[in-house]
Order: sequence, then structure tokens, then C-alpha cells
Amino acid sequence: MLARALILAALAMPAAAQAGARECSDSPGRVLQLCISVDGGRAVYEVSRHGRPVIAPSTVGLAFAGEPAVRWSTLTEARRSSTDTTWEQPWGEQRVIADKHNELKVTLGGDTPYNRRVIVTARVFDDGVGLRYSYPEIPAGKAVEVVGDNTQFRTRGANQAWWYSAWGQERDEYLYTETDARRITTAETPLTLKRDDGLHVSIHEAALIDFPSMLLSGDGAGTLTAKLMPWQDGVLAHKTGPFDTPWRTIVIGDTPGALADSRIELNLNEPNKLGDISWFKPGKYVGVWWEMHLNRSTWGSGEHHGAATANVKSYIDFAAQNGFGSVLVEGWNEGWDGDWIAHGDKFSFTKAYPDFDIAEITAYGRERGVKLIGHHETAGGVPNYAAQLEDAMALYERYGVDVVKTGYVRHSGDIVDEQGGLQWFAGQYMVRHNLHVAEVAARHRIAVNAHEPVKDTGLRRTWPNMISREGARGQEFNAWGDPTNPPEHMTILPFTRLLAGPMDFTPGIFDIPRGGIALTRRVQTTLATQLAEYVVVYSPVQMAADLPENYLAHPDAFQFIKDVPTDWERTRTLQSEIGDYVVVARQERGGQDWYLGAITDENARTLSQPLSFLAPGKRYEAQIYADGADADYRTNPMSYVITRQVVTSADTLPIVMGPGGGLAVRFRALP
Repeated sequence: MLARALILAALAMPAAAQAGARECSDSPGRVLQLCISVDGGRAVYEVSRHGRPVIAPSTVGLAFAGEPAVRWSTLTEARRSSTDTTWEQPWGEQRVIADKHNELKVTLGGDTPYNRRVIVTARVFDDGVGLRYSYPEIPAGKAVEVVGDNTQFRTRGANQAWWYSAWGQERDEYLYTETDARRITTAETPLTLKRDDGLHVSIHEAALIDFPSMLLSGDGAGTLTAKLMPWQDGVLAHKTGPFDTPWRTIVIGDTPGALADSRIELNLNEPNKLGDISWFKPGKYVGVWWEMHLNRSTWGSGEHHGAATANVKSYIDFAAQNGFGSVLVEGWNEGWDGDWIAHGDKFSFTKAYPDFDIAEITAYGRERGVKLIGHHETAGGVPNYAAQLEDAMALYERYGVDVVKTGYVRHSGDIVDEQGGLQWFAGQYMVRHNLHVAEVAARHRIAVNAHEPVKDTGLRRTWPNMISREGARGQEFNAWGDPTNPPEHMTILPFTRLLAGPMDFTPGIFDIPRGGIALTRRVQTTLATQLAEYVVVYSPVQMAADLPENYLAHPDAFQFIKDVPTDWERTRTLQSEIGDYVVVARQERGGQDWYLGAITDENARTLSQPLSFLAPGKRYEAQIYADGADADYRTNPMSYVITRQVVTSADTLPIVMGPGGGLAVRFRALP
């Protein structure tokens, strides 16, 4: 880590204030101001940008069982500090991250026992704020029940929102809709808003530990209030004193790209707790996966079992021949036969089907420089998985498996706990479980790629073996969804779901027509878009998801997937309009090459992109993978052209995309 931490202002002397008091903190560049005040029994915060309101006075704090609604009477002990540090990610979309913020801590005094003294901490960055509550007066070991989160976000002005309704049975796997923000019922976060003056705002949370996931409930007039996923008894969180809440975050910028390039989520998490994790290497993988979604093979045992040793070896050969470091294998373990989703308690995570020989497979891969990626599908049978977790991770460690993909395919409120009760997929129960899995995996030097997960809140900084997650409608929906993901989906994700953190989207489908299958049942992009997704969608592990024979049929386009890295020095979102188009550039970590990905929605689009992000005075060979002149996701998705030209930072690149199209570029630095 780059431990160049400068404390610019030491803790100030506590300042006392009574009802009607107001304490404010500016961001380091005086872009934002956050104020906290108490008056009329209410404690509120508000946020302005360049003097213009963004969040109107909005309430704070928690409600506890057995207590009446709190009336706040005092605001005291205002303390201020400033931090200007840089730190280095062991892997990530940006190697060195700047953490520059001003902090304001105040103590609120209320008239109920648990709210008699509450510390509110606000960190104010130039591109957003974080807010959290601490309850130091709850005695150590004292059990309390949180029954309400009073945090409001009273947005100013007319706002458009990109959201989907929470509480759906498919967890977070829904398409986004764009509506007036006043139409929000209950939405998942990150929730992204665009104000009528062009200001963009994202509301989310950071450092979600031992607390339920936050949703946002709308009142029909523009006010959003935190709503937490409850336990079966209606309690939101069971806590023991003293405790801190997660951070409630608001990222603010003039453009969608400003939201995407913010690092507030990471900066509000604690530093790496695992120490050296050099055993995990970012990279690309192939696997026994897409063929099951296409019904070419099965997860369950039998004649068409996909996870057969011979089939896995063929994928290992393909990976070794094309520079991929890993092979994912699903369906290897006992429990997949029959209605596996209904019988998550039947999975074994140490017993393989007879035709899968893990010792033979891993030895075969080791000789060829290819590792096995493990797979633990639980079908929501969390107690069954937890009981086997230590043995399951020890098994993988023994065979050199250092990444495991977990899964929780179950309706969102139907996770069965140890007492037979039903839990929400991102309530406190599952938040605890997900972190426990990561901690056990870390002891065995294993990284976790979680599917059907609790949403990311930047915990990958603290536990950097939490490498990627699903948590949105991914590529699998393009195999059997009806409808599948429309073209605009990939122009919305970078400014919604991806604001939370890396996503294992599994890009790279080359057989788009699939024999003439209906448009609504196949990938709704061009082939060039599939290449661009490797740049636009960030994950330290990226799958080449299609069947090997489909890549061998297009070796020229496949070259981009072979070349593109998954670990980056820096990232810049260059152009964007949510739901319309996005252009992202990333520089290879430790290298000089840059990569660019551009994606449009269902409309053909031409953009001009200055190449000023390239190193001045340096020449690059631009290897351009573009839509053909007749490319159209509906009628001719396979039309693409590959060209090369020498460029410098003084040049401008024309980006020409067909309907549902994209463009991918490797800028190879020339000597």
C-alpha cells in the first residue's frame, strides 16, 4: 500500500451546541457541502453542490424495538478532520486510488435509551458523501432489535430514475426501467437518478457487514427512505452493543461517467485484512457452463453429463492452447439429479459424480498450466453448505483450486435457515453467511466469485478474495430468457449495478444467430459488442463463455479476447448517456497498452472519441474490431471488420456502431 497519509487537520476541540444547532463540512475542493442540524425534535442532514441543493433536509438514525419514536434535542461535540491518502489495490479497475475527504463527526442527543447518544459520521468527497451511525451507549453485549432505518434521501428537482422493483422472487435479476423518480415504489441500490439540469446521483451503501441490505422506498413525491430486508419475525437487524451501521452513500456528478469513475465505495471500506493475496491472479477462464444452458449437456448425472472427466480435459486443452488460465466446471458434485433447486439440502460439496475425477483433472491441468475453478451451488440450502464449508474448501485447497464460484439459486425470500425459517436473500442472515464463506475461503487461499449474491458494497477492499459477483441479469438470460437482455441493458449496467463493484457477466458469445432462433430468445447484440463487453464490464475474472468451436470458427475476432487483460492500471469512462451508449478506456496494469470498449443501444450511433487518454508523444497501433457496414443485432449480428492504424493522443477515433452494436480496440504501444 502507498502509505502516504497526510492528516491535514487534527481532531478539533469538541464544540457544544443545542437545539437549532447546525454543523457543516465542505469537500476538499469545496464542491460539496454537507450539513447536519437539530431542530424541532428532528435531526437532519442536507447536501448541496456548488451552493445548489442536491439533498434537502433528510432525517437520520435508527429505531429500536421497545422504544417510542425518538425526539432529538442536542447536537454536540462537532469534530473535524481531513485526509489525503493514496492506497494500492492488489487487483482492480484502478491500481492506485486517492482517498481525499473531509470528515465531520457530531453527537446527537435523543430522548430514548438507545438513542441517548448517537455519533453521526459524515465523510465529504468532491464527488459524494458517506454517512454512518455509531451507538456507543448501548452496553457491550446488550442485545437490541433494529425495527426501522429513518435515513431519508429527499432529492431536489425533477429526476429520472433507473430502477427495478425490489422483493421480486428472482432477487436482483431484473431489467431496469427508466421512469420519473416519483414512481419508485421500493427499489434496490445502487439507485441512479438524473436531474432535469443534468446532475447525476447514485444512492447506495458501503461496508455492509452484519446488517441487512438497504432498499429505497419512495413516497410518490420524491423522498426516498431506507428500507431494510427483515428477518422472518419482522425485526430488521439483531445487534449487540456497541455497533456501527454501514455507510449510506451518495455519489454526485455532472455525467454518468463521473458516477462510474468514483471510488467512494472502496474508500469507505477498511483496508485489506488478508495481507498478501498474491496467490490470486486475475485472468480469463473458459468452462463447462454455456453448453448446459444450451441443453447440449446436463448438470445432473447420466449420458449427457457435462462434468465428465474427458469433457473437462478437452476444455483444459483449449484453455492451454489459447492462453486461458482456468476452467470452470459446474455439475461435478452429487446433488444435481432431479429438482435440485427444491433440494438444496441434498448437495454434497466433497463427493463427485463417478465420471468426474478431480485428482486426474487437476493433475492434467497442472501439466498444462491450467487451474480448475471450483463450483458450489447451494440452491439456497445454506445450513447444508455451512456444515460442509470447511471440508469443501480444504478439498479444493488440496487440489490447487484457488477460485470458487458459489451460487444460491432460490426465490429471494425462500432461503431456509437452521430453524427451518425463511430468509431474504440479502437480509442480515445472508449478509453474515456471505462474509463467513469469504473468510473460510481466505483461510484456504481461495477467492470467491459469488452468484445470486448479496450486492457488493466495496468489501473487496477489506477481503480482496471477494473478487466478483453476479447480482444482475447476466449472460445466462441470453440463452433461455424470453425475452433475453435487450441492447440497452449493457448501456445501463455501467451506471447502476456496476457502480457497486465487479460483475461476472460472462461475455463473449460468438454464435449469436443460434440457427435462426427468435430474437427474443438469443443474444441481442452484434459480435463486436460481445468483444466490447470485456472492457465495459469490469471483473478481475472474465469468462470466454461460448463453446470452443465457436471461437475457432472466428479466430480473428477471438484474438481480442485472448489479448484483453482483466487487471488495470487506470480506468476512464469517456462518453456516456444512460440507456443509450457508453465508451470506456482502460490501461493494462503495469503496461503501456490501452483498451477501449464502446456499446450502443438498439439505435445505430456514430461518435467521435478524442484519444487524449493515450500517453502524449507515443505512437500506438490501434487494432479496431468494429461492426460491419451492414451489422444489425436483429438481422446481421455477425458482421464485423478488423482494421489497424497508427494513432497518437492527438488523434480522434470515429466510433461507428450498428443497431445493438459496439466497438473494441486494443491500442498497442509501439517502440
